[in-house]
Amino acid sequence: MKLWGGRFTKPTNQLVEEYTASISFDQQMWRQDIVGSLAHVAMLGKCGILPMEEVRQIIAGLKKVKDKIERGQAQFLVAHEDVHMNIEKMLIEEIGPVGGKLHTGRSRNDQVATDMHLYLREKLMEIIQLAMYLQEALIEKASEHLDTVMPGYTHLQRAQPVLFGYHLMAYVSMLQRDIERMTETWKRVNVLPLGAGALAGTTFPIDRNFVAELLQFDGIYQNSMDAVSDRDFIVEFLADSSLVMTHLSRLCEELVIWSSQEFSFIELDDEFCTGSSIMPQKKNPDVAELVRGKTGRVYGNLIGLLTVLKGLPLAYNKDMQEDKEGMFDTVATLHGALALLTPMIKTMQVRSDRMRQAVTQDFSNATDLADYLVRKNMPFRQAHEVVGKTVLYCIENNKYLLDMSLAEFQSFSGVIGEDVYEALAVETVVNARNVLGGTARNQVEEQIKEYRKLLADTHAWVDKNSQKVMIESLIDVGSPA
Repeated sequence: MKLWGGRFTKPTNQLVEEYTASISFDQQMWRQDIVGSLAHVAMLGKCGILPMEEVRQIIAGLKKVKDKIERGQAQFLVAHEDVHMNIEKMLIEEIGPVGGKLHTGRSRNDQVATDMHLYLREKLMEIIQLAMYLQEALIEKASEHLDTVMPGYTHLQRAQPVLFGYHLMAYVSMLQRDIERMTETWKRVNVLPLGAGALAGTTFPIDRNFVAELLQFDGIYQNSMDAVSDRDFIVEFLADSSLVMTHLSRLCEELVIWSSQEFSFIELDDEFCTGSSIMPQKKNPDVAELVRGKTGRVYGNLIGLLTVLKGLPLAYNKDMQEDKEGMFDTVATLHGALALLTPMIKTMQVRSDRMRQAVTQDFSNATDLADYLVRKNMPFRQAHEVVGKTVLYCIENNKYLLDMSLAEFQSFSGVIGEDVYEALAVETVVNARNVLGGTARNQVEEQIKEYRKLLADTHAWVDKNSQKVMIESLIDVGSPA
């Protein structure tokens, strides 16, 4: 019999049972479901809604269910639909009809919302920490390459020389925004919906603040209809994750390009590459390519949930069962990408010689020649035209700017002097951009210093809030003896 079957005269059609069941994927929230139930039943005892003897029986039964699941001895059944009903059935099997009293004063609507808040709170913290580890790896690699010069690109055409460390710090900046977004999302995740009932609260004199305190939530939903129908916090997480994957995909695209023979700027460690089944010479950057490829599925999960929610009337609707698979998939995809990229960056070999060779065999110092002319009192637009003609001359004569004689330079402008060679040297070009946010060595050092401070702040935030996510692993917290 279904736990809700009293009103029905026929058993559920088997196809309906299989189609509507969510146990195949939501069973991974079993721990959160038990934690939420422990806090709920502790509250029922505190408020005198259930006698303490029954509360103790239910708590003991939930712990037995937990132990059985951990030992792999529990069976989750499609017939029981979802993780909540499966655990309640297991509890009743352990302690008898008193187990049915656990559901007093709550609904599956507020129960599932609570489970997802608990689950996402834990996963958000893990992802923030993984993003910090990747930041640290990028910062360390940037620190090692404060004198490594490479071409900077726009339109994938060489533009101006930059430090390799400077280039890597751009990704540190992106990840910092990602982390800040996720810490903001945490505020909406760490709100308790339990006690909202099906949609209008409950007739029992429950204490929602007590449950929030046990589960270490920072706040409580003020409106029960909103509490059971809100999935904004998941949408926010999926949107945050989409941006993280965008940034990781861009980094991976560059790793793929840089590791190609055409560039040979880096070499990825063998541990993070694969070979070809037919071409023995191949070393393929498959991990970077897969991260790039999996970005699309995270986007899809975001659009999928937005589409589910866009036309739903208040409050809970069965459509909202579709909120979980995309969330679980995004967590797994993002977790895997961040966990893999950190050691990839740490073990990446940088070909400084190839990068420098590239910089000396292009016209990425052309802007500096224009700036040189401007400092000689030539209007920039005129300087732009002069340099354009100079570059065209070099292309036609198979030369680069520093290959030209002074006489050749002066054929384009008489204001050019011997000091032009120093002005166009690679180190001069890089260090001339000594402005906030520039690629000069001392500016990159300042960026590294600033982001190390921001990392320390994030570590402090994680330390402050880590106790709240530990609730999921410390199953006994909040349970009276």
